[in-house]
Amino acid sequence: MIVMGRVIGAQGILGWVKIKTYTESVDSLANYPVWWLGDEKHPWREVSFETFAVHSKGLVAKFPGINDRTTAEKYKGLLVAVPRSSLPQQPEDEYYWSDLIGLTVINLAGECLGMVDNLMDTGANQVLCVREVSLEGNRGELLIPFIASAIKQVDLTNKVIHVDWSADWASRH
Repeated sequence: MIVMGRVIGAQGILGWVKIKTYTESVDSLANYPVWWLGDEKHPWREVSFETFAVHSKGLVAKFPGINDRTTAEKYKGLLVAVPRSSLPQQPEDEYYWSDLIGLTVINLAGECLGMVDNLMDTGANQVLCVREVSLEGNRGELLIPFIASAIKQVDLTNKVIHVDWSADWASRH
């Protein structure tokens, strides 16, 4: 299974859910008629959706039999996945965004910069949004362009991305 998003809450009063997608375009998830919902605490189950819409930079969907907000809220936090076999094969050196989320990012000096929290598309290129963790416990976000000069190696087996990026670059937010 490939995690393609997460249910982040209910939308309205008619049983719709809001989904944060981990896909390149917001509506890509709708290309798959069957989704799997679950997580480490809830067993995975197959669901289809009645309809969907792009709404405020996110996706909203309506599942069969979910007709009120209270029931929709029970889905909050569940991951949305599709079977890897339903995805097209990626060429060498191309990755699904969902494969990169959660990977540890290490620079050439051996410093751990954090973990990939999300990706975004700027139009010019994709950008890794890396959630930093410092010794002081402060958490910030480091933005690293997903381009050849910055990304040196993606190691899916060891869940690490090696980058040519300094921990103190001014691209922090």
